[in-house]
Amino acid sequence: MSTQPEIRIEKSLADIAAAAARLFAALTRQASPTRPFNVALSGGSTPRLLYDLLTSDPFRHEIPWHSIHFFFGDERWVPHTDPASNFKLANDYLFQPLNINHALIYPVPTSGDPQDAATHYEVTLRGAFNLQEGEVPIFDLVFLGMGDEGHTASLFPHTAVLHENVRLVASTYVPKLSADRITLTPLTLTHAANTLFMVGGGAKAEALQQVLEGEYNPDEYPAQLLRNSTGNVTWLIDQDAAAQLQGNYSRL
Repeated sequence: MSTQPEIRIEKSLADIAAAAARLFAALTRQASPTRPFNVALSGGSTPRLLYDLLTSDPFRHEIPWHSIHFFFGDERWVPHTDPASNFKLANDYLFQPLNINHALIYPVPTSGDPQDAATHYEVTLRGAFNLQEGEVPIFDLVFLGMGDEGHTASLFPHTAVLHENVRLVASTYVPKLSADRITLTPLTLTHAANTLFMVGGGAKAEALQQVLEGEYNPDEYPAQLLRNSTGNVTWLIDQDAAAQLQGNYSRL
């Protein structure tokens, strides 16, 4: 059963990052001490701001880093050393500054064949979450962004992966980018206990209004798929991205 999302309009990207850091810290401190806290990270400019905060006081000392397992919601089909890599972003600005144990990090493989890499990452998820056949991982927290056209993770408009309801991870070819991506599927993303969107910039205002308030059409606006989430979904949005929203939302 889906729940209504929490929509919070912040003043700036910096305020979004600060709110995200506070939420992340609170969730990790509230988590069960008997199992890992499993989080899926995203790419983009706002996560960089978030990582800078998390590696600074007070968060670097308040968060139980040793009990967090880090996964990725999607990955570009580039080496992990490439500037476009989501792993490299997290590694450079989060993992290395905090000296995170490599055993707690689960990068998406990006060599060989994309379909084989997706299968390999699904096997990794099943092992890490100790899943039985037919079970779906329940992430404690998934970070997501949203593109100008309404994509999230690597779920792009009018791609077959939008209708994937069996696999946990899939490879997808994005024609507009002429590139392969690896992504968690809608099946996996909609089962997270908590999902946190971070969206900023006026270029996203039109798509965001459709995602949050428009008629349900996830083939056109894939981020609408998270309307089906079984967990808590929070949208942190800056004022520029919120410019076309018509609802009466919390403005901070």
